[in-house]
Amino acid sequence: MKYLYYVYQLCIALPLGLLATVLTALITAIGCSLGGGHFWGYYPAHLWGRIVLWLLLIPVKVEGREQLERTQSYVFVSNHQGAFDIFLIYGYLNRNFKWMMKHQLRSIPLVGWACAKAKHIFVDKRGPKKIKATYDAARQTLQGGTSVTVFPEGSRTFTGHMGEFKKGAFALADELQLPVVPLTINGSFDILPRMRGVSFVNWHRLSLTIHQPIYPVGQGPENIEATKNQAYDAVMAALVPEYQGFVENPDQ
Repeated sequence: MKYLYYVYQLCIALPLGLLATVLTALITAIGCSLGGGHFWGYYPAHLWGRIVLWLLLIPVKVEGREQLERTQSYVFVSNHQGAFDIFLIYGYLNRNFKWMMKHQLRSIPLVGWACAKAKHIFVDKRGPKKIKATYDAARQTLQGGTSVTVFPEGSRTFTGHMGEFKKGAFALADELQLPVVPLTINGSFDILPRMRGVSFVNWHRLSLTIHQPIYPVGQGPENIEATKNQAYDAVMAALVPEYQGFVENPDQ
């Protein structure tokens, strides 16, 4: 059955997934260029995330959507188990948001162009001016009523376990006095571990747990640290036992 799944990936899922990716990038970029970026910057990719997981026959379970208020902006923070985190959050969080992503992703052909047109936020730490520009873009997005989604570990895990959370997203939420929503992803590492490189994916269930929003109880360093720790504990608590516990990520 495993090898039959590999053949299916190679002959059906891969070509159709690549076609869906190209079409999504083109529709997003052209739609955003013509106006209506709030719609075109999210909904084509929302559908794309679901299509990719559907093509790969990956079942998805989501818990906790009832925690979210319809009109509230949030700073979503998630563990980063692997590449499939992107499809899962895009397809199943069901919230219009902008990613905060590494600036290197801008160079991905077509996809980077589409992300720029969609006004996703490229995190660039190559100097004070670029850092300020990153925060200014995130601040503008949140003040405009759209949420942002961040992987506060900064990079994918090599082991399935969580590394440290960096404080940038929590400082932004503190400055704007917005709630932070922790997200726990399970299964992404099992589908495609980072150390595998380019490889077939494994069939495995995916789950997304949306935790209760953490509202600010003050403002300043103490609130930032408390929110970061609370979010970290919430994400960790919902991981499957196999990946419980901190493991240092050398890529951080």
